[in-house]
Amino acid sequence: MTDIRGDILNQALPYIQQFQSHTFVVKFGGSAMRSAHATESVIRNVLLLSLVGIRVVLVHGGGPEIDTWLKKLGIEKQTHEGLRVTDDTTMEVVEMALAGRANKSLVGLIQRLGGKAVGLSGRDGNLLVAEPISAQLGRVGNITQVNDEIVSVALAAGFIPVVCSVATDSDHQPLNVNADTAAAALASALSASKLVLLSDTAGVLSDRNDPASTISRLTTAEAADMIAQKRADGGMIPKLEAGIEAIEKGVGSVHLIDGSSSNSLLLEIFTDAGVGTMIVR
Repeated sequence: MTDIRGDILNQALPYIQQFQSHTFVVKFGGSAMRSAHATESVIRNVLLLSLVGIRVVLVHGGGPEIDTWLKKLGIEKQTHEGLRVTDDTTMEVVEMALAGRANKSLVGLIQRLGGKAVGLSGRDGNLLVAEPISAQLGRVGNITQVNDEIVSVALAAGFIPVVCSVATDSDHQPLNVNADTAAAALASALSASKLVLLSDTAGVLSDRNDPASTISRLTTAEAADMIAQKRADGGMIPKLEAGIEAIEKGVGSVHLIDGSSSNSLLLEIFTDAGVGTMIVR
């Protein structure tokens, strides 16, 4: 299932024993999903985690997929303070791209590689309930409630739930929510041992201009300090905020890693050194 070396598998055995029957929530970012090779590598890693008895929930966004369909339909992309402005028309495209194309593609890949998966939107079973952030952003929401029953049932039946970051509002209409935030909220509700945020960057950098300056371990206080002192770049801030919130709500640890690197998920979880940044209390 994976080309990971025997010495790494030997390192992995204590971790496998420690985390059997635990729940991990893995968020797969839109940028890291651009490469078919990277996507398959991540899914193979997820399947191995599942095979050794770890209960995995996969949460995904899909910004590039949304952008592609907006362009095809001649709809101009608009942003406000780094967030996608989502009017009613754009929301239709967001839901089509995430709950349709991206979600079912990941479900299909898991099943083609021998796993069992079920695709879910945050609207299914009122899994993710949210409220609009502001009139300027339109149908962009903050999550206010997680009803994790449908995910728990899927996990108990041996399925890998694949959840896209579309929520429902009080009128049962769709809202676009940040995938990192959605993953953190779901990890908290499930009392997950780990939340892993996969993107296209190698964790948190001490020097944002030096890709080799990855910080291996951060406390929540240190992560908050990086945000306050503006030492984290714009794209990393929502990940750090999601990580801090997840830890404060009981998640054991949060890991920020590069999903485009081969076997990065296994290397982060099953080796002492890891490959990204681990956030702890």
